[in-house]
Amino acid sequence: MRECAIERSIVLELISGVASDLGVVLIPDENALLRYCYQVAGTVGLMMCRVLDTQDSSALPYAVDLGIAMQLTNICRDIAADAQTGRRYIPQSMLGDLAPQALICPVEALRPALFRCVAALLDRADVYYRSAELGLPYLPLGARSGILVAARTYQAIGAQLRQRDYAYWTGRAIVRKPQKAVVTARALLTVPLHRAFWRCPRSHDDTLHAPLGGLMGFERLSRPGHGV
Repeated sequence: MRECAIERSIVLELISGVASDLGVVLIPDENALLRYCYQVAGTVGLMMCRVLDTQDSSALPYAVDLGIAMQLTNICRDIAADAQTGRRYIPQSMLGDLAPQALICPVEALRPALFRCVAALLDRADVYYRSAELGLPYLPLGARSGILVAARTYQAIGAQLRQRDYAYWTGRAIVRKPQKAVVTARALLTVPLHRAFWRCPRSHDDTLHAPLGGLMGFERLSRPGHGV
């Protein structure tokens, strides 16, 4: 933290998010889900900006977006595993007040609603992935390709779930080495050809962060000159 000048408030928000997982988790609505994703993953994006020596603070909102996108992907992939430990991250507002155990191997009547929920969350993740990629030009050139490949590989987990018709309970979605190679090659051979890989965006879409107000570490992003 001292070497990279990582703010204490960001680390405290990460700890708060992780601590919230220690008991039963029943997420009430989508805003609460996005706030949780910021706490446990968006904060990591902010810290990574410091570790990668990103100088422009306008990069920070895009780093948050990548963390949120990855965490939403994690949640969709691990619904059954999380349910076994008493955690339901799918919001009650989307699915109803279900006990986590109902998600481990859902009954046939519940599956259509689950398909819609997982599809909606993966679509939401894709919105954050697209925004995150707009922020790549803020990164040092040596880090840019690595972060792009990491994002695209994680996004491919969602593609795997879609290919399974969102049936997460049939087994954990994994991006295997041959597919990782394809994802990596496609990203590195196509994305740098676009101007957006080299030119910083004019502004960040502040609607993506509307639910995050008041969270520690996030307040810096909300000040003038910080890209939101």
